[in-house]
Amino acid sequence: MISGLRIAITADPYLPVPPRFYGGIERVIDFLVRALSRRGHTVTLFGHPESQTSGHLVPYGCPPHAGFWPIMTELIQLQRAIWSRRRSFDLIHSFGRLAALIPVLPFHSLPKIQSFQRLYPPWESIEMAVLLARHSIRFTACSSSMFTGRPQCGPSGGRWEAIFNGVDLENYQFAEKVPLDAPLVFLGRVEKIKGAHTAISIARGASRRLIIAGNKGEDESHRRYFCQEIEPYLDGVQTTYVGPVDDIAKNSLLGSAAALLMPIEWDEPFGIVMAEAFACGTPVIAFQRGSVPEIIRPGINGFICSNVREAIDCVSRLGEIDRKAVRRDCEERFSHQVIADAYEQLYVIALSECS
Repeated sequence: MISGLRIAITADPYLPVPPRFYGGIERVIDFLVRALSRRGHTVTLFGHPESQTSGHLVPYGCPPHAGFWPIMTELIQLQRAIWSRRRSFDLIHSFGRLAALIPVLPFHSLPKIQSFQRLYPPWESIEMAVLLARHSIRFTACSSSMFTGRPQCGPSGGRWEAIFNGVDLENYQFAEKVPLDAPLVFLGRVEKIKGAHTAISIARGASRRLIIAGNKGEDESHRRYFCQEIEPYLDGVQTTYVGPVDDIAKNSLLGSAAALLMPIEWDEPFGIVMAEAFACGTPVIAFQRGSVPEIIRPGINGFICSNVREAIDCVSRLGEIDRKAVRRDCEERFSHQVIADAYEQLYVIALSECS
């Protein structure tokens, strides 16, 4: 490893780094910046004006962050900020829009890492970036499910590797045991694709209490979903909704749970809440979509299933899981130090290719 690098890290300006409630990507950026700073690197973070960072903050953003003109304004703000400081960095690591790197893509002596955390990469834009940047750009995704087997991910689609998301283990207390009647937990945005309604069905079928925590969706379809498929079952006994939770409440909620339910209806790129549960020693029961097969080791840190019936059976098998093994696996694969190591190793490779 090397130290003393001057590293630029970009984040979309929607949420502060770190966030108070929801904001998985921002949490990853936060612990990465702190880890790099502790290792002797100088880090400049481009992000939300209310971000708190151990590095140097360059604030930008144009609320409400939606609509053509606010988005274009933010993009131009970030492009200008990067361009004006381009000679001050040894490497640029973008967690935000790939388009923000356009002004510096032709600088082949400046390594660039573009990390994707949401949905699937914009392949046409990636091909153009590779054409301009050549060997000076590399791509990461938070699971290989985002790029493995995709025809666009060839020579013109760039060089890729999966670096998982993770958690700062210092923020999560390991709970070696929970009561036999400990509740199941659903934690995440309360939207249909996240499967809160299915979690209710699983808990009811297993005759277990369920605690639902997380943000409600703001548009009309999300409000209708909550009113029709969640609210009728909220009795404060069998099923309880506690709303958004901060880090302290999240630690307590996950640590006291028998399992986290993640019956997703979409190809989740990672799902940081799984790593957060693992950090508390809490196993995860999840549907086989997206990154789930890469993250869950059946019988070690949880179970993978395909439907409600299988999930109910998995609830009955929770006694087979050793919570100490769950935490140990998290330390080995998803701790903030492990993730920071992976990015730092990639920085070294990128720098050697551009020297």
